[in-house]
Amino acid sequence: MGATATAKSLHFCSSPDPLSFLYLTKSKTLNPNVDFSKTSLTPHSRPLRLAVRASSASSTALNDPPNSTLSNYDHQLRVKILSESLPYIQKFRGKTIVVKYGGAAMKSAELKASVVRDLVLLACVGLRPVLVHGGGPEINVLLNQLNIASQFRDGLRVTDARTMEVVSMVLVGKVNKDLVSRINFAGATAVGLSGMDGRLLTARPSPNAAQLGFVGEVARVDPTVLQTLVANGSIPVIASVAADEYGQPYNINADTVAGEVAAALGAEKLILLTDVSGILRDREDPGSLVKEIDIKGVKKMIEEGKVGGGMIPKVNCCIRSLAQGVTTTSIIDGRVEHSLLHEIMTDEGAGTMITG
Repeated sequence: MGATATAKSLHFCSSPDPLSFLYLTKSKTLNPNVDFSKTSLTPHSRPLRLAVRASSASSTALNDPPNSTLSNYDHQLRVKILSESLPYIQKFRGKTIVVKYGGAAMKSAELKASVVRDLVLLACVGLRPVLVHGGGPEINVLLNQLNIASQFRDGLRVTDARTMEVVSMVLVGKVNKDLVSRINFAGATAVGLSGMDGRLLTARPSPNAAQLGFVGEVARVDPTVLQTLVANGSIPVIASVAADEYGQPYNINADTVAGEVAAALGAEKLILLTDVSGILRDREDPGSLVKEIDIKGVKKMIEEGKVGGGMIPKVNCCIRSLAQGVTTTSIIDGRVEHSLLHEIMTDEGAGTMITG
């Protein structure tokens, strides 16, 4: 008697032309159902997709014969996508990739599922992903429910003692555990951490502490606990909260945490998921995306005022990571499904790559 299939499935994704975009997760079924969809890659659409799914409720047996409805073209497409992914898997296999997760990708259930599946895929093919997250929207919801006003200065949340308590509850107790649960369900093994766990991060007050309250910076990173987890094949999921040497918790910008963690781990790549397509030569022209730029070039863009606003701290985070040994950094569009895979598994990428 054959075992029934579980809710783990094999997925392939491809940009319409050329077929170079892969998505897969672990599969335990030998008779998948296949579906296709084809649209252009935009923030509100998904790329050509070959999906092989198995539901936990399926009565499909593992020893059933293959699905005879698959055409020869279907099989060829599947093989072509897998074949074209090989150089990228070889390039990044065994390498650490630190991903900062936030923005639109946290608000949309579909985009959240996309990021989780992408992380599981990367782990399955031998990469070592580490996820760092914030959770601004979730924090705002609970603050509103508790009638605590949200205040911001220069894009940073003013964090008094009551707000800090809410930040810790939401980031560590809610958002972090939700992400861990989703990754585990998708077939990988995730471990949730905050900066306090294993003395991973030691915080210090922000220079503007008098105005910002318990908003901190990263004073020190001890990657020992992360190295152990990554070596065991687990996916660390890190909430951007840490304590100082006296045990006082601080709210730290998630981009900053991701950059410092990437540097401490000697990561191959740091990827920041954002709500924009990347760095634009003209901020008013979405079509002026800079695909690749070095530190000197991006600093010049800042001096010329072409990079401004909320993009400046992200760029500075990338520059600091590169200076500390991270090989490449990327600022990509988190509004596009599977942008994480598109950045790693294709030459085209999904945003702006900054190199040393």
